[in-house]
Amino acid sequence: MYGRLYSVSFSAVTLSAAQDLFELQPADDKPIIIHKVVIAPDSSETNQQVKVTVKRYSGAFTSGSAGSTATPVPLDSHDAAAGFACEINNTTRISGGTAVTIVADSFPSQGGWEYMPDVRQRPKGYQAEALVVGVEEATSAAYSGYAIVEEI
Repeated sequence: MYGRLYSVSFSAVTLSAAQDLFELQPADDKPIIIHKVVIAPDSSETNQQVKVTVKRYSGAFTSGSAGSTATPVPLDSHDAAAGFACEINNTTRISGGTAVTIVADSFPSQGGWEYMPDVRQRPKGYQAEALVVGVEEATSAAYSGYAIVEEI
């Protein structure tokens, strides 16, 4: 059985602080799966390695802030609105609860990052959890990015 696919994006954001690029919180009884994440540079700078993580939070975590709420866009125009909540570019990062790092990686700041794991390796989140894609340090470059998320 397949769920509905949604895109969540941000555009031309300077990553002047470590931040949660995507904070995804599933709705009750509607698990989510991250299928793909792309982070692409919009401006050039001195090349550096940018640390990026994908984490799962559970327990009594506190959602991040100082970013924006994003509305997931269905890839199929006939699909219903997404049930999961999404915040983007939170510079006050999610905290508390139990955090598990699923992916710890890095990418060259001038080249960007594309994360599209094998189907069985894709992070899945359930109600009362959050899946978070974040950069772990500041960079002076501006980036755009998107995540493809399935709601089951």
